[in-house]
Amino acid sequence: MLPFYLCFVTIRNRMEMKRRGMRKLTAAVLSSLAVISCAKEMGPDPYDSTDFDYAYGLDHGEIVLGKKLENPYTVENVGKALAKVYPTKGRLEVETTNIYARFLPKTDAELELLDGLVLVDHPLDYAIAREGDWYHDPEVPEGEMTWMYAVVDKDYVFPDVQYEVLDECFISENRTVTRSPGGEVLDDGIDWDEVMRTAYMMTGNGGLLESLETRASELEEACPSGRITLVDKDAAGGKPVGVAGVTVLCNSFVKFAKAYTDRDGYYRMDKSFKSSVRYRLVFRNERDFSLGFNFILVPASVSTLGKSDPSGVNVTVTEDSDPRLFRRCAVSNAAYDFIGRCTPKDLGIDPPQKDMRIWIFPDVKASSAIMMHHGTVVDDARIASWLGVYAPIVTFFAPDITIGASGKDSCKDLYSVTCHEMAHACHFASVGKKWWDKYIGFILSSFLSSGGTTYGTGSEPGAGYCEIGEMWAYFIQAKMHKERYGGGMPSFGTSYWFYPQIFRYLEERGLPAGNIFEALTDEVCSRELLQTKLLDLYPAKKTVIQQVFSRYE
Repeated sequence: MLPFYLCFVTIRNRMEMKRRGMRKLTAAVLSSLAVISCAKEMGPDPYDSTDFDYAYGLDHGEIVLGKKLENPYTVENVGKALAKVYPTKGRLEVETTNIYARFLPKTDAELELLDGLVLVDHPLDYAIAREGDWYHDPEVPEGEMTWMYAVVDKDYVFPDVQYEVLDECFISENRTVTRSPGGEVLDDGIDWDEVMRTAYMMTGNGGLLESLETRASELEEACPSGRITLVDKDAAGGKPVGVAGVTVLCNSFVKFAKAYTDRDGYYRMDKSFKSSVRYRLVFRNERDFSLGFNFILVPASVSTLGKSDPSGVNVTVTEDSDPRLFRRCAVSNAAYDFIGRCTPKDLGIDPPQKDMRIWIFPDVKASSAIMMHHGTVVDDARIASWLGVYAPIVTFFAPDITIGASGKDSCKDLYSVTCHEMAHACHFASVGKKWWDKYIGFILSSFLSSGGTTYGTGSEPGAGYCEIGEMWAYFIQAKMHKERYGGGMPSFGTSYWFYPQIFRYLEERGLPAGNIFEALTDEVCSRELLQTKLLDLYPAKKTVIQQVFSRYE
């Protein structure tokens, strides 16, 4: 497995990437960033939740906008519809419940000021001529972030980020309501569903309304729900398993609903719709990590699920699905599974730090746990000389983990490499930035001095940092792979000059992964110091520890 730096050398040297140019790397920046919402465990739904056909063949490239539409949710348009539905009630005031606005962040720090908003990278009041995963405003210069659109509360305090207010809106679910002493919502006597149907009709959007002639009773109180699944042909007997913890986002104009999938892939929105709805998967996970675009460096990837009716959609992703969607689901599930196992009763190791950023590169074999977002050094002149024009973008969207997906065409392959890098991230959380900077420095220096040897020879100054880091990551990778897919313990990393077998044999002789992890402190930066630390922590295992280490002297 090659280091992070080689990953970007490979990217820079690829003629395909040169032909794509800067626009292809940055035009889709920040397609969407979803806010955290509550997911509820749901039982099996009453319909078949395995759908191999829905969303198959959807374009996952750049969104193409159609004609501009009139927003039926503006205060003005809802007021006109209200007067038409209730002409005898006199003048009825429509309150502003939400503001439709757009933002143009210039830095990662400004972007973080918008955390907590549902952000999309295209305007919400346009028809979509061709579906896709991303959009870049043609009026925004290449290499800069595009406008991000959001619907905020009427009392939202705008941060110090360039923005424009586009519309004052009314969304009936967000209106001020009068409640009884017992907390029940008192009927205001207005059929808001009928008002909004009228608003759609009056603004020329009647074609988007769901026909209720045959399913009126079914849809009356329905909220979009369904299941997102992934087929891992090497696990669970090849049956679809849930895509866990991802955000399902849907909207009609400025009305949004969102929900996390549960561990089995089920989701249910908390709002109902009566018009056709656009659905998207946003890879901002409830376990506090996000997946960035393949090649497009953003905090959270988006995969379109197209437009459908308001009852919800079921999607089953396979190796034959769009490759970007497949990779995202496979890597997301692997990271979700890994974090879920970081408990005292399971692996016994501490989880990675929160707010992890993971990027996927489909044409690169290298993977890394560079931990840039969590503060590792990124301004080294040697890094800049390698990254060239990409260096500012990498610095801007500082990743923690990169997954090189080239040659990894199955869930099993992607699961294995993701677990390796997540194990590094756990190690980073234990030893801190100074230790990790030395580890990174060794990887870079050994690559430059050896003419391309991945981990050096082991004789260079500081090689112990690499030794401890890679022993641990390859050990956990093999352990997780075996426990998920069965068979013998894989020999990941055993051909290098360091020996992940040491940890394997220690576990087999009664020193489990959690105990080994306790020894991975910031003063342990060589095999000798590791042995000393283990002997200090577990004197009762002295004979076993000495036997195992002496075997690999």
